[in-house]
Parts: sequence; structure tokens; C-alpha cells
Amino acid sequence: MRIGQFSETNGISIDTVRHYMDLGLIVPEKSGGQYRFDERCQQDLELVLELKEMGFTLQEMKRIFVIKHLATLTGYEKHAAYQSLFRDKYQAMEEQIKQLEQAKQKLKEKLDAAAADGEGPVSIGVPLALLERLRCFRCKQRLTLQDGIIQRNQIMEGMLLCSCGEQYPIEAGILCAGDCSQQRDAPVEIPHQHHIFDYIEATDPYYLENVYQGTEWAKRKLNQVPLRHKLLLDLGSGVGFFLRAVYSELPDDCMYIAVDHHMKWNRFLKQSLERTGIQKNVVFICADFLQLPLVDECADVVIDATGSSNYGFEHEQFLLGCIDPLVKRDAHLLGSYIAFHHFSTDSKIEPRLRHNFIKQRIQENLQGLRYISLDERTSPNMDQGGVYEDFFVQGEEVYTYSYFGKRSG
Repeated sequence: MRIGQFSETNGISIDTVRHYMDLGLIVPEKSGGQYRFDERCQQDLELVLELKEMGFTLQEMKRIFVIKHLATLTGYEKHAAYQSLFRDKYQAMEEQIKQLEQAKQKLKEKLDAAAADGEGPVSIGVPLALLERLRCFRCKQRLTLQDGIIQRNQIMEGMLLCSCGEQYPIEAGILCAGDCSQQRDAPVEIPHQHHIFDYIEATDPYYLENVYQGTEWAKRKLNQVPLRHKLLLDLGSGVGFFLRAVYSELPDDCMYIAVDHHMKWNRFLKQSLERTGIQKNVVFICADFLQLPLVDECADVVIDATGSSNYGFEHEQFLLGCIDPLVKRDAHLLGSYIAFHHFSTDSKIEPRLRHNFIKQRIQENLQGLRYISLDERTSPNMDQGGVYEDFFVQGEEVYTYSYFGKRSG
């Protein structure tokens, strides 16, 4: 029979048959440019499949077939040779099983430890100590707590009221302000923990490497800032790559305010941190950046990990300039900004917004806000991102401009 019929009869692909032929495991006759597969080929294939079920590799099978086809052995000699090969394979499998059992036990210990780490989660809410730093974003008046549910000096549920009539709900420990407070009752899809894995799978590895390198750089810079009794303001925490990286090392007496406009991301990140069992002073605020209910000059450190860049996709204003009243005159800034070397004719960035993604313009904005550079980093160029980082098109080169600086006062 020909190769197509042979492969179909045995339920294997033609490519597989050709691979076995290349290894000399199946040796058909060739006649008139066509291979002919006879009963011997069938027997050889059945032996290959049997040996495969026994765990033999294709290279190990080649040795067996040499004995089968080339060695002129008596039946006893063949039996002895096969017995030796099978015994060696059996002993190798016994060793592999032993190693797998050891690996399995180590995996079980890791799983048990991970499960133990997830037991007894902490609760993250709005600390009572934050109330003195909260103000109505419309009239800058103090807020009054109504019907609050308090656990361990944290507000988990309740309503903050301003005399002007503005309301700030606290839902599941998350403070909502402005437009977000009107959307809190809308059904939201809370992302699954595997969303981060989905992000990794759907994002270019080179882009991910840059994210990692940038996060590590920023983490080292933050370690140079005295954080005790300080307030950190994170503009656009998202799924929390940076906050996750520094969370366990935050001083117990500092306060980290994580801001995101999407309630689902606030809930997702909050739940992830609660499962660590580590209690830190982290506050989640669901709000537009221009509607933050904070007192002026409260932020000692601003974390701007592409928050301004994401804002720049839709707004002409530089975000840091818009929230500048909230920042102290001697504050530190840890920023990461998306920058383009050039824009394609079919760029996804509107012409009126492109100044937000030009390094020189970003530097000018930072200088205008009286930040003095302490260190800077420019990433390698990237020409693709992924499903979640699809803001540039073919032909455009994007890089990340990281900035560590301090206000001059």
C-alpha cells in the first residue's frame, strides 16, 4: 500500500510516517518514485507503537531496531538482548518515578504553604486616620461619616457627606467619588485572579521584560525615599504591578492611596492584597483623577506609573499638572511615561494628543512643575505590545521613559 493508505489505516499522520522513515524505524520499498509499505513495515510500526507505550524514546527504539534487523542472533541471543534493554529501561523508569515522587512531594509542600498563606485574610478599608486628609473635591469642605461600619479602625461600609450635598460612598472598603459613586451599583465583572496570567500570555515577551525591568528600577528608587509617616499617591493602580512589588516592604506607618477609575480593578487588587495576610495602610479610591477627595498638599510621594500616559490617550492636559494642588512642595515623584520616537500616518494617537507621548514635552512639563531629576531611565525600543497594549501600530517604535525626581519647593 502507498503512504497515504498506510497512514490512514494506522491512524497516524503522513508526517509521522515520514519521520519514522527518516529514523530508519520503517523501511518501505521504493518503486517508480512511490513508496510501498508491506507486511514488514506494518510489523515495524506496531513495534514502534508498542515501544512508545512502554516509554521508549525514538532514539532508544533505533537501537532495538538495529538488533532486530542487522544482528544475526539466535532466538536465545535476541531474547537476552531485549531482556537487557528492557531491564535498563525498567530501572531508568524506577529512578524517574522516584524523582517524580520527590518533585511531587515538594510541589505538595509548596501548595500547602500557599494555602496556609491564603488563610485568615486581612481586611483593607478606609483608615479612620485618613478622614482628616479628606475634603470634598467640589468645595474643599470636610466630610462627615454617616452610618459607618468600622472594623479595626477602618471604615468598611458607610457614607461620607459634605455640606454642599456631595456624597462619597464607601463600599467594601473602597471610597468612591464623583462620577464613580454614581456607577457603584452597576453590575461589574470582577476579574479572575488568572487575569494577570492572561495578560502575560497575550503580551509580547520583550514588552513584558521591559515592564519587569522598569518596575525593578522604580522599586530601587523608592527604597531611597524615607517613607515613614508619608502619604504615597498612586495615579492609576490598575492590576497593581508596582503596588504588589512594594507592598510587603511598605512601612506600617505610611499610607498608600491607590486610585483607579474602574471599580472592578480596585476590587480585584484589594482582594489580591487581602489574601496575602499582610496588613498595610493601603487605601483604595475609585474616582476620576480630577475628582479626588483629598486635602491640598497631602502627597509626599507621587507614583505615576503610566497614569499620566493613560490619561493622555484621551485628554490634552498633562495629568500631573491637573492634580498638582494635592502634591507637597517637597514631594518626590516616581514616574513612568510612554513615549514614541515617531508617529505613523495611521497612528492610533490623535494629533492633538501626541505631545503627551514626546519625551521632550514630558520633561518640559516636569520642569514646569518644579521637579528636579534625581535619576532617569530610557528603555529599549519596542515595536509591539499585545492585546492589552495595542496603542501603537506597525512601523512605530515605543519606549518607556522613567523618572525619579523631587520638587524644588
